[in-house]
Amino acid sequence: MKPYQDQFTHIHLPEKQFQPDYIYNHTDFEFETSLNCVERLLDNHIKEGRGNSVAIRTFDETWTYQDLYQKSNQIAHVLVDDLGLVSGNRVLIRSANNPMFVACWFAILKAGGIVVATMPLLREKELETIVDCAEISHAFCDIRLEEALSLVKSPYLKSVCTFDGSNETKSELEVLMASKPTEFSNFPTFAEAVSIIGFTSGTTGLPKMTAHYHKDILLICEAFPKYALQPKADDIFTGSPPLGFTFGLGGLVLFPFYYGASTFLIEKPSPDILLQAIQDFKITICFTAPTAWRMITQKVTDFDISSLRKCVSAGENLPLKVWEDWHKATGLKIIDGIGSTELLHIFISSNEENMKPGATGLPIHGYEAKIVDDDGNEVGSNEIGKLAVRGITGCKYLNRIEKQVEYVQNNWNLTGDIFKKDDDGYFWFIARGDDMIISSGYNIAAIEVESVLLTHDEILECAVVGIPDENRGMLVCANIVLKNPASANEDLAKSIQDWFKQVAAPYKYPRIIKFHDVLPKTETGKIQRFKLK
Repeated sequence: MKPYQDQFTHIHLPEKQFQPDYIYNHTDFEFETSLNCVERLLDNHIKEGRGNSVAIRTFDETWTYQDLYQKSNQIAHVLVDDLGLVSGNRVLIRSANNPMFVACWFAILKAGGIVVATMPLLREKELETIVDCAEISHAFCDIRLEEALSLVKSPYLKSVCTFDGSNETKSELEVLMASKPTEFSNFPTFAEAVSIIGFTSGTTGLPKMTAHYHKDILLICEAFPKYALQPKADDIFTGSPPLGFTFGLGGLVLFPFYYGASTFLIEKPSPDILLQAIQDFKITICFTAPTAWRMITQKVTDFDISSLRKCVSAGENLPLKVWEDWHKATGLKIIDGIGSTELLHIFISSNEENMKPGATGLPIHGYEAKIVDDDGNEVGSNEIGKLAVRGITGCKYLNRIEKQVEYVQNNWNLTGDIFKKDDDGYFWFIARGDDMIISSGYNIAAIEVESVLLTHDEILECAVVGIPDENRGMLVCANIVLKNPASANEDLAKSIQDWFKQVAAPYKYPRIIKFHDVLPKTETGKIQRFKLK
């Protein structure tokens, strides 16, 4: 085993006593100590004669596993031969979801680098923060997104190499690749070497960097997909989450490639485009956020989605109404799940056999979960408390010991979510820890108010937040998008309030209603509630 020459990540990992307990209690989770995850995800398909199988599709092109393998090898050569990459260097990828993003991702790991994938919508200041925090030395950037990165001023960033993700022209990287061999000897890294750094949502101030090992990448492939999806080589995955988001990386790259399936990548997914892809390319597995499932449901009857067999929702809580509407329209059951950037992917979910509509589900293969009080003591069934999780992956913040000890307590990961566990062991989402509204002494979960509002015939979307109030402490404020925006007026707002008090506890009703044409969202489809406060 050869250690990284650049030891930045490993120097800044939290010591073992500050990390959670890890549980590798099944043969599925046994991997050799010398390990580069690329070999299992990509190289083995070539060695075992599956190079001609499709790996990536878009609306405009198709790449086989052989294509991806050769291009990744050429990019790895560029990194080492031309760009001066030293093992352990951090390499940023700035791109939408396209085949070149994936080729760069694999190339970085092949060359012994560490991937820092980013969302396309990030701007100069946000990118600069990421570069400085992770001391990033190299970057691959889609030339269509070059402007913001070109403005980044950092002493760490030594090289920015552009590519054309549209495959319409040849940029700097494509030119350098052209002369490189299509074979490359992967850097001999080890299982507990850092492979990727994921930044938590929001990059204002000093963001948290989550580190994940090479073995972590493979471990999650033995967990959620095996538990909930049962992927086959002829499955075609698609979805809306960016590859810079671990939900998207797992669902659109790691899971399909681990099982020899293929992925359909969409740079700018919309409900219509997603449905068109499912129809035209016979997609079988789709990953997207609850907001998108709601929008897709409105349009699904206009498309043939008969090929679709698995639907996955994560990123935020899936309202029961969305699940019911989709099931009524299609006969398909949406698989809800909760994961975190800290644990890399989904750890509580369900499958079609054990699903309880409205519940997030059960701890999946490889994980344990419990509900605890403020002192870390487990609470009884149906009591509300903090979600604690442990298993095959766990939180490893780089260089943020004060945040590490907040997230990991008593050897468990505390996700920041408020849950309850019912008598059957199913976990039910109540609220994010910071989404609880305390008004006149009442604890009101924003998600509960949203779930009620979404059953109203005229409401398409909503986001509930707490607004400070001198008399009550906080007021419940509902930000609403109507199915018919033209009907927004004070009378309708009053009507919604009166209706709410008839169908739910009156103390929970939204005392403030604001109508919006759209709600602010992240690239991953999460509603940015902080912008509504």
